[in-house]
Amino acid sequence: MASVTSLSDSVQQQLASALSATLPEAAGADPLLRRSDRADFQANGILALAKKAKANPRELALRVVSEVATGDELIKDVEVSGPGFLNVTVSDRAIVANLAARSADGARLGVPRAEAPGTTVIDYAQPNVAKEMHVGHLRSAVIGDAVVQILEFTGEKVVRRHHIGDWGTQFGMLIQYLDEHPSELDHKGGDGVSGEEAMSNLDRLYKAARKLFDSDEEFKTRARRRVVDLQAGEPRTLATWQRFVDESKIYFFSVFEKLDMEVHDEDIVGESGYNDMLHETCGLLEESGVAVRSEGALCVFFDDIKGPDGNPVPLIVQKSDGGFGYAATDLSAIRDRVFRLKADTLLYVVDARQALHFRMVFETARRAGWLNDTVKAHQLAFGTVLGKDGKPFKTRAGETVKLEDLLDEAVDRATAVVREKAEKVGLTEDEIVENGRYVGVGAVKYADLSTSAVRDYKFDLDQMVSLNGDTSVYLQYAYARVQSILRKAGEARPAAHPELELAPAERALGLHLDRFAETLREAGASYEPHKLAAYLYQLASALTTFYDQCPVLKADTPEQVENRLFLIDLTARTLHQGMALLGIRTPDRL
Repeated sequence: MASVTSLSDSVQQQLASALSATLPEAAGADPLLRRSDRADFQANGILALAKKAKANPRELALRVVSEVATGDELIKDVEVSGPGFLNVTVSDRAIVANLAARSADGARLGVPRAEAPGTTVIDYAQPNVAKEMHVGHLRSAVIGDAVVQILEFTGEKVVRRHHIGDWGTQFGMLIQYLDEHPSELDHKGGDGVSGEEAMSNLDRLYKAARKLFDSDEEFKTRARRRVVDLQAGEPRTLATWQRFVDESKIYFFSVFEKLDMEVHDEDIVGESGYNDMLHETCGLLEESGVAVRSEGALCVFFDDIKGPDGNPVPLIVQKSDGGFGYAATDLSAIRDRVFRLKADTLLYVVDARQALHFRMVFETARRAGWLNDTVKAHQLAFGTVLGKDGKPFKTRAGETVKLEDLLDEAVDRATAVVREKAEKVGLTEDEIVENGRYVGVGAVKYADLSTSAVRDYKFDLDQMVSLNGDTSVYLQYAYARVQSILRKAGEARPAAHPELELAPAERALGLHLDRFAETLREAGASYEPHKLAAYLYQLASALTTFYDQCPVLKADTPEQVENRLFLIDLTARTLHQGMALLGIRTPDRL
């Protein structure tokens, strides 16, 4: 089915035609239409046009109004306000007819696909091999997954990339330590060991190896020699490294499954995936003059980036000993994503504290010609997860909180909330457990996604699983409540009745439903899933007001019952689709 023209676009077109008829030289001018509290919409563009045409803005506005067709098809009324604003009220018939078209469009709900979609490679959820995922990985995973879903829904071709830390000095350290202390890793991979157990063993091994590496110079030398063996592809060293990677992946997948996120093995391309490109990347940068040798290292300098001493701080692409740093890998990844994957947008969901590194990497790629006006890179920077005390979220012992522990606790809390109401709804034990997981994980995701990514946010489980306020549980209960009413409806079925007059709460709900497509367009264009979260909360709030003011099953006439069932059914479908794009489930019964 073709996409549905929103009410705002339809009104915009009518006002643009009226403007053009009134003032031919204003053909193509933007009426600057926006949502309004005074009417359904307000157009502000006439003031600027009047100034340009040297006309009285209020008189021009009155002439435009005379050209606007009013009645019950689209615009019910338009009036001039103040010095020349136009306040527009759409008809009830237009609202219901628009929603009927959205309802008929299945899961897309009238949302258009991009006419000229591009290809976006999104780099998110970047765990490290042999290290447990912690709360710091949460934001990259959750934000990245939501942006992927929104972009794909709006028509963009999206390539997922999980750039895991699977290469470098720490692996020489790990492999050498395991060689010298083989009993430290007390299991063989795959023998019924869970991902969490495997990673617990690897994490313990990593900490022991790091302690020895930092305290024993001879071991440090042996470990560094082992890095050389790894880089040279020495078979036994490579086999041990591969074991670390494989066991870590089992763990990563177990965490992503708990997060209710879909991650495929082919999407995981770690630092090691670009090894074969590193020398060529350095060669291209040096030959073009983008990078220069400084004290033996290959560096890129920037006029506006200086250290505390006033000296330039370079991006080091290759170290003086010939080794490669993160910059060489990141620049090689850009080359791969631009030239092999044909991306026109590179999106990095990475902690705000890495902003300087990526600023330098992107500028280097621009100087090299790999990025330009049509192929762009953007860091979607995110802030820190804080505890209730406003400080970075830690355990009582001061350690970083493990992501699995955090998710388990969220699910436990949510299950208790679900269990309290289970008897009233008639949930089975299996449904309580399943819904507890959906509510718990949804609560964690929504708390993150309802905050602008760049801001820090406080991790407060008590608030997250609350039935009141801006929480995912509030939205999930709104959805479940609609399903309950639909089940009780008996023979009455949802059906649109454009001929009916709408109550104020019905109009407000209908007008908000019409904003779904434009909200997704804005959230996708700016990579801001919190805009979708805010829309859904406002939708659930409008639904609550509607419940309070408009009886559904006890409405005055059968047609009104059907129309109100139609309204809440479309609201529930919009909540369901919107929450799915945030990676959150909506159970039918709660």
